Amino acid sequence: MTASLEDQQTLKDEIADLERRLQDAKSRLSQNELVGTPSLPSTDTGFHALLLLSDSALPLGSFAFSSGLESYLAHHKLAASSISQFTSFKTFLRLSLATLASTALPYVLAGYRHPEDIETLDNDFDASTPCTVARRASIAQGRALLTVWDRSFKAQYTTSHSESEGQITSADESKKIAIEALKSFSAALRKFDYINAHLAPLWGLITRVLSVPLRDAAYLFLFSHARTVISAAVRASVMGPYQAQNVLASSELQDRIRGLIEEGWDRNVEDAGQTVPVMDLWVGRHEKLYSRIFNS
Repeated sequence: MTASLEDQQTLKDEIADLERRLQDAKSRLSQNELVGTPSLPSTDTGFHALLLLSDSALPLGSFAFSSGLESYLAHHKLAASSISQFTSFKTFLRLSLATLASTALPYVLAGYRHPEDIETLDNDFDASTPCTVARRASIAQGRALLTVWDRSFKAQYTTSHSESEGQITSADESKKIAIEALKSFSAALRKFDYINAHLAPLWGLITRVLSVPLRDAAYLFLFSHARTVISAAVRASVMGPYQAQNVLASSELQDRIRGLIEEGWDRNVEDAGQTVPVMDLWVGRHEKLYSRIFNS
């Protein structure tokens, strides 16, 4: 009986020692994570490209467009007494994101998933954009993105590290197909007048070439639009720069973008369409304003 009690006590002491050592190891691991070098995401190349595309200095000319905000504000001056400009702007931003998600996001996803169809996607997007002002803005920014690729990114992203070492992976083959599609499209743009180069399908194709994960590419596409509209609101004196950053950082905007991506994740381009028809009126009437500070 005494021996049995001694064995139990020995086991308890051993368990206590193991628990103490485990706790000590966890503590040291936590300290190492705090002072050590943080690790980058697994797709380092895609992460770096994501930072490049998210830079506000990326020369797409987006700062010249308000996406209909200036026209919207001009046509809602009568309501200024009953509703604040900032509250009215939040309504516009919500509707503008919904419009982009229903009309352009399907083409971003298709351009990424089917790079070989880029010319058809570009033509279909052009045909399904009845608003002349919105169509012109999309082409201007799409061609600007293509110029950024040609002049800045192409030399760095046309050859992968594994290819340079003589190792060809399935990811390299997929990327090669996307690069060839992009080269063919660029050549056709210089040769034929019917090629438009809209932003949405090109955003999908180029992010595919840059190895940016599709969900990140879709999120950045919608976030960049929100940032552009909010920047236009600051210049239109709707809000100040600190309030603008508060809107950009809000969980409301994050949840809105994620929700729109989930809703449109499996939507085909054939199902793309304007869900906020009045948005085309606001954008289209921009050129009718007596005075304006934006191109559209």
